Formats: sequence, C-alpha cells, structure tokens
Amino acid sequence: MALAYGVSDYIEGGVITAVIVGNIVIGFYQEYRAEQKMDALRSLSSPSAMVIRNGQVDTIPSPEVVPGDIVLIKTGDTVPADLRLVDGMNLECDEKILTGEAIPVAKDAAFDPKPSAGEGPSANAETHIGVGDRLNMVYSSSTVTKGRGKGIVVYTGMYTEIGKIAASMQGKKKHQKGTKNRSMSIKKYGVLQVFRGGFWRSWDALGRFLGLTTGTPLQRKLSKLAYSLFGLAIIFAIIVFGVNEFRVTNEVAIYAISTGIAIIPESLIAVLTITMVVGMTQMHKRRVVIRQLSALEALGGVTNICSDKTGTLTQGQMVARKAWIPGVGIYSVNQSDDASDPSRGYVTLDAASGDKSEAGEQNEKTQTNQTDSKEEDAITEVSPGLESFLLASSLCNLATVRYDNTASKWQTMGDPTEIALQVFAHRFGYGKKTLETEFKWKEIAEYPFDSAIKRMSVIYSKGTDESMIFVKGAVERIIDLCTSVGIGNNEQKMTPGLKENILQQMKVLADQGLRVLAVAQRPVPAGYHKGDELAREDVEVDLNLLGLAGLYDPPRLETKDAITECITAGIRVHMLTGDHPSTASAIAKEVGIIPRHTESLSAQEAASLVKTAAEFDGMTEDEIDAMPSLPLVIARCAPNTKTRMIAALHRRRCFAAMTGDGVNDAPSLKAADVGIAMGMGGSDVAKSASDIVLTDDNFASIVNAVEEGRRMFDNIQKFVLHLLASNVAEVVLLIVGLAFQDNDRVSVFPLSPLQILWINMLTSSFPAFGLGREKASACVMRRPPHNTKKGVFTWEVIVDMVVYGVIMGALTLLTFVIVIYGVGDGKPDLGSDCNRKDSESCHVVFRARAAVFAELTWLILILAWEVKDLRNSMFNLDPLRAEQEGVKFPFFRDVWENKFLFWAVVIGAVSVFPAVYIPGLNTDVFKHRGIGWEWGLTFGAVIIFILGAEAWKGVKRRTGWFGEHDPRENGSISESEFGLKPSPSTVRSMTKDSRSTSA
Repeated sequence: MALAYGVSDYIEGGVITAVIVGNIVIGFYQEYRAEQKMDALRSLSSPSAMVIRNGQVDTIPSPEVVPGDIVLIKTGDTVPADLRLVDGMNLECDEKILTGEAIPVAKDAAFDPKPSAGEGPSANAETHIGVGDRLNMVYSSSTVTKGRGKGIVVYTGMYTEIGKIAASMQGKKKHQKGTKNRSMSIKKYGVLQVFRGGFWRSWDALGRFLGLTTGTPLQRKLSKLAYSLFGLAIIFAIIVFGVNEFRVTNEVAIYAISTGIAIIPESLIAVLTITMVVGMTQMHKRRVVIRQLSALEALGGVTNICSDKTGTLTQGQMVARKAWIPGVGIYSVNQSDDASDPSRGYVTLDAASGDKSEAGEQNEKTQTNQTDSKEEDAITEVSPGLESFLLASSLCNLATVRYDNTASKWQTMGDPTEIALQVFAHRFGYGKKTLETEFKWKEIAEYPFDSAIKRMSVIYSKGTDESMIFVKGAVERIIDLCTSVGIGNNEQKMTPGLKENILQQMKVLADQGLRVLAVAQRPVPAGYHKGDELAREDVEVDLNLLGLAGLYDPPRLETKDAITECITAGIRVHMLTGDHPSTASAIAKEVGIIPRHTESLSAQEAASLVKTAAEFDGMTEDEIDAMPSLPLVIARCAPNTKTRMIAALHRRRCFAAMTGDGVNDAPSLKAADVGIAMGMGGSDVAKSASDIVLTDDNFASIVNAVEEGRRMFDNIQKFVLHLLASNVAEVVLLIVGLAFQDNDRVSVFPLSPLQILWINMLTSSFPAFGLGREKASACVMRRPPHNTKKGVFTWEVIVDMVVYGVIMGALTLLTFVIVIYGVGDGKPDLGSDCNRKDSESCHVVFRARAAVFAELTWLILILAWEVKDLRNSMFNLDPLRAEQEGVKFPFFRDVWENKFLFWAVVIGAVSVFPAVYIPGLNTDVFKHRGIGWEWGLTFGAVIIFILGAEAWKGVKRRTGWFGEHDPRENGSISESEFGLKPSPSTVRSMTKDSRSTSA
C-alpha cells in the first residue's frame, strides 16, 4: 500500500487501502460480536446464588443479588455478597482471600460483637473487630467449606470487604512475582541477573504481544505458523530480488511484496475465532457451556470419560423402593411413577430371608397405604420398628417436600437421595415439618455428609427429656459403628453372624440396582445441651441399626445409546460412584458400561471390571499399571480415588475427561484434561475448577460435546487446508512466474497485487467461513479420537495442501503460458512496464493475467467443495446415506446442505465477471482486461483440477494412506469394544502422546 502511494499509483493504493480497512473493520466487528457472545456464554457458568424473595426460593446470578435479599448458602458455594447470618448449622468458610488464614472460620449466627474495653456503649463494635473475628458475617468471594446457613445481604459490589481491597488497588501497578530467571535482584543473584532477567521479561512481553504465549494451544500454534510464513515471505522476497539481479526498482519491490502477501493467509485467525464462537454457540444449544476455549479443541481427542452415576448416567430422581426393617420385613413401594408424590402407589410388606418377622408369620402382603388423599402429614398406624426408621430418615435429612395448593402438585427441593427418603416418610405422615411443628422435635446439631466417611448425623431434642442422634450413610460405614440392631422386641445385639445377615440383605437390594443406605440412632448422652462441643467420633458410636433403605435411580433413557456411541467412537466410559459394588455393577450392566456376560473374558480381565475404592487405592502405581485394563466401575469412590484414576489414565497416555459436582471433586477436575462440572447440582467450586459445565447434568450431553468437538476439529482442518492450499498455489505461480520478464528484463506479475489481496481476503475467506459451519460427518463418531499432539496438521492435511496447491499452481501457470505463447507467432512480446499500466504492448499480459485470475478464483472455490470431506468424492460425500436413500447423484443435495458455503462459492464465482469486464476497474485496478477464447482454458482447468482431486482422493481410499481402519464400519459392536479390549485403532490413538493438548 505504502509502496503504491510512493510510486504515485494512487488508484491501486486507494483500492488496497479500502480493501485493508474494510477487512479490518469487518474483522473487528466480527471479533467484537464473537467476544460479546463468548462473554454471554461464559456468564451461564458463572456463580449463582439461592435467594428467598416473596417467600419463594429462586436461583439467580450472583451479580443480581441486592442488599436485603435473604441468601441460602451451603457447602461448596461461593458467597455472593457480604451477609449477616440469621441461621447456620456447622457453618465454616474459607476466608484466606481476605485474611490469609488457611484454616476455615467457624461461623455463629448468634455471635454478638462486644465493644472494646474503655469504649462507650454507642461505639460501633463491629468496625473495631477484625474481619476474621466477625463470626456472624460471611464475606463475598469466600467459600463455604462446611455446613449451611442463611443470611441477609448487607453489602454488594465495591462496598463488600473484597470490593474495598479491589478499590484500594486501583491505579497501582500489579506486581507479579517472577521466577529466578525473570528476577531483577542484583543482591540475590548477582550483577548479570539484570541482563538475564531483562531478557526473559522482554521475551515474555514479546510473546504476549505476538500471541505466541497466550490463547488456546491451537491459536498459539497458528500464531507460530503465521510468523513462520512471514519468514518464508521474506525468503521469497529475497528470491525475487535475486532473480532480478538485486535491481530494486519499484516494480521489483512490488513483486516481492506481492509474493509475500501470497504466502500469508490473512483471514486465518479471523476464521478460527468465529468458528470457535460458532462452536461455543452450538455447544450451548446442546446444553454444554464452555468455560475454557482450550476445551473446544480438547474434546475431540478424549479417549476416556470418567463419570458419576447419580444424576449423570441416571435421572437423579430417586424413589425409595424398599425398606428393610430388622425383625419386621421388607416394605416395598409399588406403582409409584412420580418421585415427588407420596400419595402415588401403595406399600406392601414382605418377609425378608433370614428374618423372623411379622410378615413371615402372616405369610401375606399387607397393603399399608392406598389413600389418594393429599393431606401432607396425615399420620397412619405403623410398627415401632418402622416408626423409628421413618423418624430417623425424616429428621436426618435436609430435603423439603410439600404440596403446593396453587400449582396442585407436590414440590421438592434438595438432594435426590434425601428427597426419596423424605417422600417415603411422608407416605406414613412422618414429614419433617410435621415432626418439628406438631411433635416439637428441634434440631440441636448437625454433622454434614462427608464423602470421606460417607455418612451424616444430626442431634434432635424433644422437649427437655428426650434427645436422639440420628445417622444415615453407607451400610459398611454404619454397621461398624452399631452395637445393636432393631427396636423393642426385635432388638438384638450385633454379632458377626447378624452383621453377615445384614450385608446379605444389602446385597439382595443392591443386586436389584438399588442404592442402599443404612439408618441408625442412639440416645444423646445425659447432660448434653445445645452449644456443647461434641466431636463427631464421640457422637457416631454405639449406634442402633434401624434398617436399610433401597433407593432406585432409573438410568436416563438416552444413557445407554450415548454409551454405545462412545464405544463406537473408541471412547471408554468409566463409572466412578459412591454406591455399593453390586448396585454399581447392576446399573453399569443396564446402561452398557460393562457386558452382561463375561464368560469369554479371562479371570484377570473379569476381576478388573469392578473395583472398590479401597481395593484401587490399596494398589501401588506399578500394580495399577500392570492391570490389563483399568476398572470400568469403581464403587464406594472417594475424591482422592478420582485423582488417582486420572493419574493412571495419564500414565497410559490417555486423554481423560472427568465429571464432578462437589467441592472435593475440584482436584480431579483440575487434573483431568477436560474437567466437566454439573450445572444444576454442582457447587461453585467445582464449576470454577472445570473446563465445561453441563446445564442439564446429563451424560448424553458429554457425548454431544465430544461430537461437537470432533466436528469443530474437522472443520478447522478443512478451512486451514483450504486457505493454505490456496497460498501454495499462489506461491507456485508467482515464484515460477519470475521467469517471465518483459523487454526491460523486469519480471511480469502473473497476478497483480490487488488480485492477490482480492483472492486472499475475499475469495478465500467466505468459503473458509462456510467450511467452519460444516455439519458433522456421518462417521465422526465412528472413528477413534484424533491425536491431540499432532492436532490439525496431520500428514494427510500437509500432503493434501501440497498436492492441491501444486495442481492449482501448475494449471494457472500453464494457462498463463498458453495465453502468452498462443498469441502471435509463438514468440511472446511481454511489453514494458506492464505491472503498472495498460498499453498496446501489454494487451497479451493483461489478458493472460485475467485468465489466471478467473481460473485461480474458480479453482479455490471448487477446492472448498472438495475439502468438505478429505477422502470421499465431492460428488458423493456420504456414500452410506446415498445408498440408504437410493440417491445415485447426491452432489446437489450435499452442497446445498451448507447454504452459507454454497452461496459463498456461487457469488464468488459470479464476481469474477464484473471484475474482468467493468471498464476502468479491470485495467486500472486489477491490471487485467476482458477475455474471450481464454474462458475455454479456464473451464478446462477447472475440469482437470476436479479430475485430479478426485483421483487423489481415490488413491487415498484405495491404498488406505493417512487413514486408520475402523473395525466398526459395519455398525456391529463386539464384546471387546465394551472397553475391555480396545480396538487396535484405539490403542494406536492412545499410545501416540495423545495427552498433549497442543493442537
């Protein structure tokens, strides 16, 4: 541009300026819209707050909290504002962001700040108490590590304690502590450290400025590619100068710059950014929110998915199907089709094997609840054993179940497990609200559920005489704390034989796919009062087992198909659950994670299918690595087990995704290559540690995300190939074109600078945008994950780029030669100064340049359709679909499916005619003129290019070059593909350093 102005070519300079400015404006507008859309999508996964407004509990984004709101907080939440507590139960907060103290602070809603000694009663005591000592306050951005509470918002935004710190830092330069290499300390590291530190700091700043150290792995790699191409552009410019004997005239300089322009794909970064934004939008439509752009690239390379069971593989709507009461029998809930409605269905009582129960003596089923009444807390007659079981299940419970008269339906809130127990208690009129209001049970203390010990306890009092400890949790953890079993006449001392019988009852329930919990109680020691400190280990001892609850959480309808799709795609699914091994195995078989029949497997392989966390954690790393395959199911899973599982997968060079929802899942989410948090039931801590968030907590959404990730990866490969192949064609044309010199021994441009800009910025850009919008291919989930270390620059893409580029460059060069030598007596006269202006002697050059421009434009547009699939013919992009539909020539249907690309190609092809024929525009701007018979060469070159591209694809298909055989092409799934014995292609994909996240 500057050179055009320098040589007084104001028309060309003005047009180049307009093209560049237009490209900048469009790029800025697109990037601005993309950034806005990305911010909007990220906000969907931002922290939320549960508030009470107008008596209704509502979940809103944290920034929408206002002073006066009543906010509910629980373990894992990020506090949305400064709150003054009005209620709390075992509430502890991590306030190190404010105080620097690593130990969580125990909160007390009843705390009364006292004035300091010597101060009057009117002094504002709270302002004289340190932030860490205000026990009745919780602060914005702190994290709830334990318990739950309720508070009134007193400060938001910059008025909060964290906001005041932020305000005090405004205007101050952020100091980042560097490593030794970047330190400038002479005293600590010597005089030379000034130069060493200065160099590395300058290198960091340069890397950030050039985009080499910021952005996603793919963006960084493409930035490096751009600068490598810039280096090549300089080399080509030197070649141009060398061919012209380093006589640097204006024309030679322009030719050198034009060659440099030809090698650089100016629109590549813009196309990539917009494609990623489109990918994020598509993800959101499929209920996946992307928090880290790098996750978009990583999803397509996932080889293993480690998933929770409850709420992810299953519906998360538990129903208490069975309740075993010692000495009474098994209560069964029948025909209940609504997890929240206690009036649906009826309950029968059956004898339990090994029990001397009333049901066994009567030898009949007793219907105990058939009422259609919607009276929430109607009391019915129950046995003493069942009564104690219901009392403990209802009070050791944080869920709420109530009938909404306005909506005429039952409404629930809380954990699905606790909702199921609460609904079961409501069936017999033992709702928590009834027990607390009518029977005067009052909560004294709470020991929340701890995933490490897998139980929860509460202490309740009834008046002044009766206080009880109620406990629920994993059966194995509870029965070891019990010294007796049963109530009243059925009470027995716990013995090894009785314990074995209880475990057998648990297995009977677990084998039915039920999640089994134990419920126990014991009286509170005499003399205990509210406020007394009792250690948990002193509370949960000498318990009396009341019974077992069997909860059924049906798998989601789409889970089995999603897992089958994963297996077909070469992805192994692992279930990591807190359930009993029998329960986990039953559900895993139902959804297809493990096969129902394992007779064909070796004993070692069958034994490795299901492990408990205790077994897995008890193994050394060498023992885990020696297993033929990692467990597909880990039961009774603890948070540290998940982290060990990720580490074991990484040692096998697998690329792993991990789901999580709790605070303790944060380490494993961080350790995984793709951390997946639950949007509905996940804590703020888990969301902050994750890369993506599922808005529906559904495993099928993970599979959708993987498919979308693969689609986007394929599309990036397509438009990168399209853009770079076009650049290769231009470089071949221009470098070889140096041989054509005019009468002044100056090289003649086969393409003018503006033609090159037009092709690079307009002709190539819009088809590239269209390729970024391509739908997923039919086989996208029928092939192994791609190698994330190689990224988009696979050998197939590199070779295709060279092949297509050379063919296009050779054809356009041939056209240029034919036009020049085809006029006159075969001795071309290339005139003089034909790079700058039209004259009688330049007609041949201008006609040849027009033919080359039209031909290269059309070839690049046709290439966009050719790379819609790297292996299948452009005329039959989906052979299987065409065969199923009986379509013999599906070309028009296939190209019309991507309407953006279709019109980009059509409009781009038509735009050639005004560029060639409009007077003034053709000769003064593009440096070419109208053509006639040369169109025959252009059409012929297009046909030859199509034949050559189709022949190259045919060679790849026939020889299998650059492709891996997929044993699942016929759609069948063998036993080995349930994740027990990965297919050879999957093994290869997992053993090629696929863990690397570079693109």
